[in-house]
Amino acid sequence: MAVVNELIRKESDNTISFGNYDLDKKTKFSDFEHEGDLYKVKTFSEITKLEKNGKFVYESVPGTVVFNMLITENEVTFSVSTKDSAQITLELEAGKEYEIRRDGVILGRMKTNLGGKLVFSIEMGCEETAQIKVVKL
Repeated sequence: MAVVNELIRKESDNTISFGNYDLDKKTKFSDFEHEGDLYKVKTFSEITKLEKNGKFVYESVPGTVVFNMLITENEVTFSVSTKDSAQITLELEAGKEYEIRRDGVILGRMKTNLGGKLVFSIEMGCEETAQIKVVKL
């Protein structure tokens, strides 16, 4: 699967795509405007991080590429690709329970901590792509 060479972009379906795990050194892009919000992405082989209006949204270790991310009040959906397995952290509503699905299969339910962080891992092969859906219960 391709990386996002411009680091972050708007897609035709009004979602965003970001990240480039092929970079050897940390690269960032700030002040990317999408629907009235400003995004900042930092990405390279070791980590990919997304912020919205100065607040944490997404982080993966190692770096990933995320396609078609859509965040609504009750769910987050995106496709993710990486060279290896990854740990993903999302900032969601604090103290709420969420169901995590990969390619339509329920991986489990988790409750966010007091800061709203939800952390999960996905096992992946070389440049495999997974469809992720996180739904508030």
